[in-house]
Amino acid sequence: MSIYERWVEETEKEREHDAADKFWAEYFSTEKDFYQELLTDPNKIFEDTFANLAEHFGRKHELFMGFLDGINSSLKKELDLNGIKEDTIVKLDIDFEKLYLNMQKAKAPWLYKLKEWDNILSLEKRNEIAKEYKKSMIAVSRKTVGRNDPCPCGSGKKYKKCCGKNE
Repeated sequence: MSIYERWVEETEKEREHDAADKFWAEYFSTEKDFYQELLTDPNKIFEDTFANLAEHFGRKHELFMGFLDGINSSLKKELDLNGIKEDTIVKLDIDFEKLYLNMQKAKAPWLYKLKEWDNILSLEKRNEIAKEYKKSMIAVSRKTVGRNDPCPCGSGKKYKKCCGKNE
């Protein structure tokens, strides 16, 4: 079983409500520490074996895989998570704008409100990304015109006899 499969199994494990809350609270707390370190020096690209990076960040392999799972779509080159073994070279070359957007999508204010973002993206840029994300989430429905409805062009004819004639 791959490290990634073990991580997925850990997240899907049946737990009592309190145990599940404890698991995720611990994960989110360590996730915050992980991102604080990554964001402290945005020019540093972490690249080493999976095992060495997990040790560097002080995490069990499954938990570190959880971080990689979370950040993967924000990397300039995504990782094949299922193919990662202890000796696989992992490169964390982050697209920070994409990471900030993905944190918005994940509804993770404990991550996108970290003070470390101040040295990476300006407040204006972060607000712009957040605004674009919120705008993209607005559902727009177009009212369809029925065949016997008045034509929206304002001709006074039925749609089927005017703009909808060739449909």
